[in-house]
Amino acid sequence: MARNNTYDARPPQRETAVGAAVQVLLLALLGTAIGMGTAGWLSGLAFAFATWAVLTRALGRTRPPSFGPANRVTLGRATLVGGVTALVADSFRSAPPVSLLVGLTAVALLLDGVDGQVARRTGTSTALGARFDMEVDAFLILVLSVHVAAGLGPWVLLIGGMRYGFVAAARVWPWLTAPLPPSTARKTVAALQGVLLLVAGARLLPDAVNTGVALLALGLLAWSFGRDVLWLWHTSRRRPPTPARPAAAPEPTTVRALVTR
Repeated sequence: MARNNTYDARPPQRETAVGAAVQVLLLALLGTAIGMGTAGWLSGLAFAFATWAVLTRALGRTRPPSFGPANRVTLGRATLVGGVTALVADSFRSAPPVSLLVGLTAVALLLDGVDGQVARRTGTSTALGARFDMEVDAFLILVLSVHVAAGLGPWVLLIGGMRYGFVAAARVWPWLTAPLPPSTARKTVAALQGVLLLVAGARLLPDAVNTGVALLALGLLAWSFGRDVLWLWHTSRRRPPTPARPAAAPEPTTVRALVTR
């Protein structure tokens, strides 16, 4: 399909630039408020730059007419996730204020789903928007799992790494890339991950309770991924084999090379 040569990429790119600037501003406010160390600053700046660069490149490929209201909500969530990332990175130097970490994470979790509602109500749902939302969610879970693992042990990293492990496995076994049917259970488990990790990461409960909460999150996630993997495997096994082509007269070598190339 021919591309529209009159497409103006500047409006969407301006919004990604504004989003990156807001992330840096939030980082500066956090750094001033708590005296953030080098690790926090570098992690926050790296997240802001990576978000801007990846999103700008994706917009250049898909060429949407505008950035869209739903993507603005997701970009706002990404700004909060950048703040959480900086706080967690800085927590290896000194414990961040619990109220600040919980507040930023709670707002980011509450906004999860708002961008989807906005997209549906405004008729601006896009594959890019859905992917952007999913990546922000996955990275927040990864960051929270790093924070909780610092207190409970490295096994908690399985929670944040499971989605990325699934993506890596799909490069080896392409049948894992087949589309999955909609599932309320899958969405519920995904939404609970952030809540459970936030409860465990706040460290307001006894260690035994926090361990139980993290184990519950891991168990639910393993069940959800395991169920989807089994469904994909059975589906791939049920696919009918490609029918063999009927025998035909031999083709000239040059034509056959073009056809089978």
